[in-house]
Amino acid sequence: MKDIADKCKVALVQAEPVLFDKKASLKKTLDYIEKASVQKPDLIVFPELFIPGYPIGMNFGFSMGKRTQAGREDWKRYYDASVVAGDQEFQLLSDAAKKAGAYISIGFSERDAVIGTLYNSNVIFEPDGSYKVHRKLKPTGTERVVWGDAHEGYFPVTETPWGPIGSLICWESYMPLARVALYQKGITIYISPNTNDNPEWQATIQHIAIEGKCYFINADMIVSKASYPTDLNEKDSIGQLPEKVCRGGSCIIDPYGHYVTEPVWDVETVIYAELDMNLPSESKMEHDAVGHYARPDVLELIVNDR
Repeated sequence: MKDIADKCKVALVQAEPVLFDKKASLKKTLDYIEKASVQKPDLIVFPELFIPGYPIGMNFGFSMGKRTQAGREDWKRYYDASVVAGDQEFQLLSDAAKKAGAYISIGFSERDAVIGTLYNSNVIFEPDGSYKVHRKLKPTGTERVVWGDAHEGYFPVTETPWGPIGSLICWESYMPLARVALYQKGITIYISPNTNDNPEWQATIQHIAIEGKCYFINADMIVSKASYPTDLNEKDSIGQLPEKVCRGGSCIIDPYGHYVTEPVWDVETVIYAELDMNLPSESKMEHDAVGHYARPDVLELIVNDR
């Protein structure tokens, strides 16, 4: 591991996206970047699919072997609200990163510029405005009827003064080999944009921080039933949702599995923390899953990265 800077200031945004509205979601993102930048963070992190929101509980008219026209219309509305990497929205976010002088991680629904398929993606902008996009390897459950499997952008990492940082989206973190693929790249900060407000997830993220000897940034969102547009076709599924659809629980875990910041529930907020970047290397004295605590003569991971 190369020498890295001692401290990294993080601003973790827990907020409610504006569902199905690309323009309003983008404005809210830019507003939060401006708000957070007052504290001069090095890294600003947003949740999964923050643009244009995660449509929890919807099925878009899919059932086994059948689809509905009403579901297609709702899906097309979400498709239109998704973002093409490199288009106007990216330019505005790139400019915001340059203005803030920060690395910025944002979850978004990506519309492929050529083939049109949607991907559940996460982008990390650098302070010079450049960026790398990671696409979710395997959408979870019925996410697969909305977003496709990644066919590029598997495990990009961003080199920073605090070491390499990367992301796995939501339940990608339950793919053990995907975690190892990031560990092998030497990440010191593991970003997880997600919608997991269940208590079991808190145990998962503590485990991963210990296993990877890295900081785990748990970026969750707030979603309420009132977030959903009232003119969607899929009213029955939405009507059955609880008033609080996703409660958040965003937090930061250190490489020993301890909370740097405790989980925050049910409110929109920006969580600020200063990370001691000596810990990722210090903690590897006794355990390094891809180094001295590995057995490459017995176990080998082959990654077809691109």
